[in-house]
Amino acid sequence: MELNIACIPGDGIGPEIINEAKKVLDAVSIKYGHKINYDTILLGGASIDAYGIPLTDETIMKAKAAGAVLMGSIGGDANTSPWYQLPPAKRPEAGLLGIRKALNLFANLRPAVLYQELEDACPLKKEIIENGFDIMIMRELTGGLYFGERSTTTENGIRKAVDTLTYDENEIKRIAVKAFDIALKRNKKVTSVDKANVLDSSRLWRSVVDEVAADYPEVRCEHMLVDNCAMQLVRNPGQFDVVLTENMFGDILSDEASMVTGSIGMLASASLNESKFGLYEPSHGSAPDIAGMDIANPIATVLSASMMLRFTFDLDQEADEIENAVRSALQDGYRTKDIMSEGNQLVGCSGMGDILAGYIK
Repeated sequence: MELNIACIPGDGIGPEIINEAKKVLDAVSIKYGHKINYDTILLGGASIDAYGIPLTDETIMKAKAAGAVLMGSIGGDANTSPWYQLPPAKRPEAGLLGIRKALNLFANLRPAVLYQELEDACPLKKEIIENGFDIMIMRELTGGLYFGERSTTTENGIRKAVDTLTYDENEIKRIAVKAFDIALKRNKKVTSVDKANVLDSSRLWRSVVDEVAADYPEVRCEHMLVDNCAMQLVRNPGQFDVVLTENMFGDILSDEASMVTGSIGMLASASLNESKFGLYEPSHGSAPDIAGMDIANPIATVLSASMMLRFTFDLDQEADEIENAVRSALQDGYRTKDIMSEGNQLVGCSGMGDILAGYIK
């Protein structure tokens, strides 16, 4: 199979972690007889340095022409970088928002996985996490409160702000379909999270999710109020498989779930549109303070590449190969600085990439 991948190294540690992800992808492609074509494109600070703007039409065009986009990290130090002397619309993060909009990436996927070897980093009690957990947060990314009409006014000398939470049934249906499709590749359970006891938008959300669920008899569907879900994530995270929710709830719950794992350097993410096209990136930032030092953890980017193989290219066996390589590296005691603990072997960013590729070969 021929895979056309647009690579956005980005800023900070981005180029380093992308290089290691490519090592692992190349090892998989050799083992399974695939051909990978990489097209490197610029976004964020790197694009500002080259073109004066964080996102160019050429980058959008090349991203759309690819089968998927694999991205490192975007942004720099807001206190010292000249990028942050620019107007907000010309800063690195504006490029990220712009490409998400241009590619219509409405479905955000953020896995929260607790590896047994890293359970000491988890803030929860051992009796709660003894069986581990593997959660996929499915967040609607382009609607809801963050994209509704807003205003700030003064009435009779009193300031007043209004933010509007709006969803239509088509916006809800398309993210729900994605969630159920992904549940079919996992443990066949969807927990839809809303606030249907208060909000009209949530009552519509619940109704549409039920309609979609009827088309997936193999998948168990349950509904949970968002406040209860926040509690259950720290009480019993192992009960969840796919968590489906709207934009603001997903923003909050995905951050909570990531911290429950105790290691953000291990967490991948993806943003998908209505086709199988997606942009895949680590959940962590650009870490400019350690850029170029060969100490960054590339595993989140490597696992993002695994998600790309699974959800865009339908290469489940190859994705499993990468995830098994990560588990093997952890079991054998290899650690980058951010996850290092006593009795293990410290390796750098490039060293971890070599090790992961070696398990696959």
